[in-house]
Amino acid sequence: MKIELRGRIDSNNAAAVEQDILTQLAGGNAQEIILDAADLEYISSAGLRVILRLKKSCPALKIVNVNSEVYEILDMTGFTEMMTVEKAYRVVSVEGCEEIGRGANGKIYRIDQDNVVKVYKNADALADIQHEREMAKLALILGIPTAISYDVVKVGDSYGSVFELLNASSFSKILATEPEKMDWCVKEYVDILKKIHSTVVPAGKLPDMKETVLGWARFVKDYLPEEAGKKLVALVEAVPHDDHMLHGDYHTKNLELQNDEVLLIDMDTLAVGHPIFELGSMFNAFVGFSEQNHEIIQRFQGFDFDTAQIFWHKSLAAYLGTSSERKLREVEDKARIIGYTRLIRRKIRRQGLETEEGRAQIAFWKERLLKLLDTTDTLLFTRSELEIEAVTENLPAVQAFVEEHLEAAGCPMKAKMQIGVAVEEIFVNIANYAYAPEKGTATVRVELSEQPVTVTITFVDHGVPYDPLAKQDPDVKLSAEEREIGGLGIFMTKKMMDDVSYCYRDGHNILTLKKNL
Repeated sequence: MKIELRGRIDSNNAAAVEQDILTQLAGGNAQEIILDAADLEYISSAGLRVILRLKKSCPALKIVNVNSEVYEILDMTGFTEMMTVEKAYRVVSVEGCEEIGRGANGKIYRIDQDNVVKVYKNADALADIQHEREMAKLALILGIPTAISYDVVKVGDSYGSVFELLNASSFSKILATEPEKMDWCVKEYVDILKKIHSTVVPAGKLPDMKETVLGWARFVKDYLPEEAGKKLVALVEAVPHDDHMLHGDYHTKNLELQNDEVLLIDMDTLAVGHPIFELGSMFNAFVGFSEQNHEIIQRFQGFDFDTAQIFWHKSLAAYLGTSSERKLREVEDKARIIGYTRLIRRKIRRQGLETEEGRAQIAFWKERLLKLLDTTDTLLFTRSELEIEAVTENLPAVQAFVEEHLEAAGCPMKAKMQIGVAVEEIFVNIANYAYAPEKGTATVRVELSEQPVTVTITFVDHGVPYDPLAKQDPDVKLSAEEREIGGLGIFMTKKMMDDVSYCYRDGHNILTLKKNL
């Protein structure tokens, strides 16, 4: 039963207000009382005593639409701990406002030059808002650049979170209006993604994405041939637990450029898990949802399907550190298994089997999923391998790739410098001599082990067989006039590394460096 509180409740009228409330309760259901304080301007201790007596007779009592001044009094006196007290929220309209972002649980609108509001789909979204604010704070503490809501407002029948995003533009808008910035967007997008995926989250702080995806797989299993269904579930079950952060809805509408700073928004989907689950969601955002109807990506992201495909392909290549189409296709196929599984479940749960269009979409995704299940034995992949053209111009990319792994291992500065020198010497040798006068590729693999902490860097090429370790070390005691030019690179590498080995196997030169950290 709802009862309105108006004006002032003080020593002069508290008794009369209480009698009026009791009179109203006599004619209704007193099991649940909602005190609507939208028009309550003032309350003293006498009024608080009225509310306390009501609470004792009705444990389910709650107070709603409380203004900030009255809320402060209720909070100060402990009433917010004893009962549900809901603030009155500023009303905001998004009619005519530009939609700048969209996520699984809501849409983001620019309400003025300085501020945006995320409007939630769920009409009873206060718990969702609190959850997202907590997630954003956790991400910020862990070093992820994100915006945190500073206000909660009422928007139509739902609620919204207000963020300050001064003159910010989403990556979707940049791609749509400034296509020449595609490569810049890819780099920034992947840099943030790598930062997210390298962030370890304290145990229990975020949900495990594996459990969510396992739920999708078990649901879809019943709509596939028996063996295919079992394999789908087994593939997800075989993915090991991982405490690294996932965003969960990582697409270009959820990255904002504000004053040369890239901020990640829409944080309510944060989780932990293996990055293949993130890539499955990304595939859907750029390809899966729009694969049959290319107009969907235009409506959702603001750019066309061709742009979406190019951005997805470039981002995957940058994330994996490879230009190998074979490697890209291999990982993309794993992501597609996750993506199609989610799409099938989503469509079935939305009564897709009851319409001709829905059945056609489900059949489309199912056909592709079954083909992928026939050729895929694991959803796992690694970013510890870089396949790149063996030319000296690519040395900075190789060094950056190795340094990324060294930083993740907390490599000391001296060891980092020594490894950097060794990496340069080996890669430049491959670039200059392995394929001359032609060109070829080199694979660089970085592996970390514990007890002791050791980094192993392996270089693989399929150029002419050559063992650089077979060459005699230079005599460093000779004078400058007596010494031959050359040979110092491999000599320094052997001196600075704890182990250097070479072998020629299956048509490949394989040189391995090891350094104890």
